[in-house]
Amino acid sequence: MRGPEFDLSQPLGGPRWGEGRRDSRSSRIVGEGFLGATTPGDAAATEIGRIVDRFLTAVRDSLGQVVEALPVDAEVMGPVREAARNVDAMLATGDVSALSGLVETINGVGELIATRLTGGYEVDEFGFDEHFHEHVWLPLWRPLFEHWFRVEVIGAENVPAEGAGLIVSNHAGVLPLDAMMTTVAVHDHSGRALRLLAADLAMTLPVSAPLARRAGATLACAADAERLLESGHVVAVWPEGYKGLGKPFSDRYRLQRFGRGGFVSTALDAGAPIIPCSVVGSEEIYPKIGEFSPLARLLGVPYLPITPTFPMLGPLGGIPLPTKWTIEFGEPIETSHLGPDAGDDPMIVFEITDQVRETIQNTLFRNLARRGSVFFG
Repeated sequence: MRGPEFDLSQPLGGPRWGEGRRDSRSSRIVGEGFLGATTPGDAAATEIGRIVDRFLTAVRDSLGQVVEALPVDAEVMGPVREAARNVDAMLATGDVSALSGLVETINGVGELIATRLTGGYEVDEFGFDEHFHEHVWLPLWRPLFEHWFRVEVIGAENVPAEGAGLIVSNHAGVLPLDAMMTTVAVHDHSGRALRLLAADLAMTLPVSAPLARRAGATLACAADAERLLESGHVVAVWPEGYKGLGKPFSDRYRLQRFGRGGFVSTALDAGAPIIPCSVVGSEEIYPKIGEFSPLARLLGVPYLPITPTFPMLGPLGGIPLPTKWTIEFGEPIETSHLGPDAGDDPMIVFEITDQVRETIQNTLFRNLARRGSVFFG
């Protein structure tokens, strides 16, 4: 059955979370350069070549899964099969010149997925399509997770096997790939579908909004988050927002403000545990060295980044660097014993907010300290 119609740009209930004025304690990272303790030479270049080969193979296999999962006619599935043929050609010849054509094909696949035609899937009140999530969305991101970023997951047992949980994570990398990798990590290592609390922009653009809804996202507001938690879902939020996502490379792994702790109030109201999540590796995929502020304002986007590869390399500048990632889920911070009225106590909210922030920051420092190289871990 298809789900109800709704305005994708609006929350299902309640106002959006506001930005806070309270500054959290700043952190400082020292000592690690872009390549960490290792400077890649010929051996490193060879290893990166292997990473690219494994990634392309995984893309080909995932596209095959998408073809099998979508019961649509051959004409509609043309872009997917063309993408698979392009990847096969690159693997056979070693010629990566077809990457520019592959980018166009992948855009066609995105349009295909946004308008897919099936009659056997269900959509919940938030627009979540579990069939799409399982058989289309995750297979598209899994090659990046397993073969490009080679994500190491720590503490997956801290994600509740059943019932509600609120995952709170650091946010970085210019594009929200950390949200996609966290989604794959939670599903593949904990068996849960992660429901994302997304920013306004993602929920208003004509292509990203329906995709985000079908993949499990909803607008970041307290009412929607509380309803999801009370229904027993695992929900994820990134309190730094665009301040973290678009921060310059010089500020990498320094957490930005967490606002006034709206996510803590929501967890307290729902009696759900808070799971701190720390992501290492996302900061270096697009090293932001500047931005086109006037053009960003003209386009109505938070920032338009300048990186070592973008805009110099054009569309190819959108390919993330193959950094080695670590995603660690910390021990849950229980809230049920505090009672629902605790969400109205600013002291409790601020205390838990600082606890979550400090846990994430300390875990980031610890995992950075044990990392030998950005690209090889």
